[in-house]
Amino acid sequence: MLALAGIPLGLSFRFLDPAPDAPAGEIGELIVGAYDDPALLDRLADGAAAVTYEFENVPVGAAQRVGAVPAAAALEASQDRLVEKRLFRRLGIPTARIDDEVEAFPAILKTRRLGYDGKGQRLLSGPWTGAVPGHVLEERVAFDRELSLLAVRGRNGETRFWPLVENVHEDGILRSSRAPALDAPQAAAEEYGRRLLDQLGYVGVLALELFEVGGRLLANELAPRVHNSGHWTIEGAATSQFENHLRAILGLPLGSTASRPALLRNLIGTAPAAHAVLAVPGAHLHLYGKQPRPGRKLGHVTLVEPTPERERALESALADARPR
Repeated sequence: MLALAGIPLGLSFRFLDPAPDAPAGEIGELIVGAYDDPALLDRLADGAAAVTYEFENVPVGAAQRVGAVPAAAALEASQDRLVEKRLFRRLGIPTARIDDEVEAFPAILKTRRLGYDGKGQRLLSGPWTGAVPGHVLEERVAFDRELSLLAVRGRNGETRFWPLVENVHEDGILRSSRAPALDAPQAAAEEYGRRLLDQLGYVGVLALELFEVGGRLLANELAPRVHNSGHWTIEGAATSQFENHLRAILGLPLGSTASRPALLRNLIGTAPAAHAVLAVPGAHLHLYGKQPRPGRKLGHVTLVEPTPERERALESALADARPR
C-alpha cells in the first residue's frame, strides 16, 4: 500500500521480506531473506532515496544500518512494552498500572517484546508469585472504548493529525475502525501525540493506541509506522497515511488530512466475493494477495459515508465470505 501510494508520485520501490510470496513483489523488486542479513540490507539501501519499514518487529540494528526513517530510536521504544510505558510516563502521558502497581486481578501478563495482534499475552486471575523475566504485568483496564490517533510529522517538524478512530478488536486482532470517533477527546490525543513526535524527533506516520476511560485517555501502545487502523484514509482522507508517510520521509510537503466519515472492516481468514462487496454503495475492496489461513488479515473493506443501510448491506456481503 505504501508503494501503491508512491507510484503516482513517480517513485519506484524495492522490498526486503523473508517470505518469497510477499505481495509487495507484484509491484517492485523483492529481495527475499532475513531482516538482519547485512548483505541484503546493503542491497536494499543501494541507491535508495529513503528506507522505511512497516513492521515494528524488524531488528533495530537493521534499521540503523540502512539509516531507516523513522529513526531507530522510535523502533526501539516500541519493541519493549516496559520501555514504551516509561517513555509515556516521562512525557506526562497516562498509562495503565504496571508490575507492583497492579492492585486488582484479573490482570494481563505480557511479553515485553515481540507481541502484536494479541500474541504474547496471558490473562492472570490472581497474583503471580515472583517476577517473570521478559514480561510486564499490566492492569486490566475497564475501558469505554479503544481509540487510535494517526499522526504524521515531516522533516521540518510540521505535524498533522487525522481524526481519532474508534476500534473494535476480537481475540487481539483489529476487526473494525470507525472514523471519526464520535465525541472523542481529539485535542488531548493530539497533545499526547505531539509530545511523542517531538521527543523522538520523529519523521513519518505514527499511530498511538489509546483507551478511553470516563473521558480520560490512557496510552496503550505506539506503532512507529503506517497502521491498520488508518487504512481507511486511502478513500476517506484527502491524503492517505501511506502517501503522507512517503511525503514525510522524502522531505516533501505534507498533504491535507481532511477526512470524511468511513468504516473499515478487516477481512480475517476468509475473503468475500468481490461482486457482493462492490455492489454496496461507497464500498472499496482491498485484497492483499495472501493465502488464507485462520487469523490472517487477507484484506480490508472501506465504506465511505456509511449509513445504517449501507452497513447492513456490507455485513450481508461479508457474511458470505469463504476461503478463496
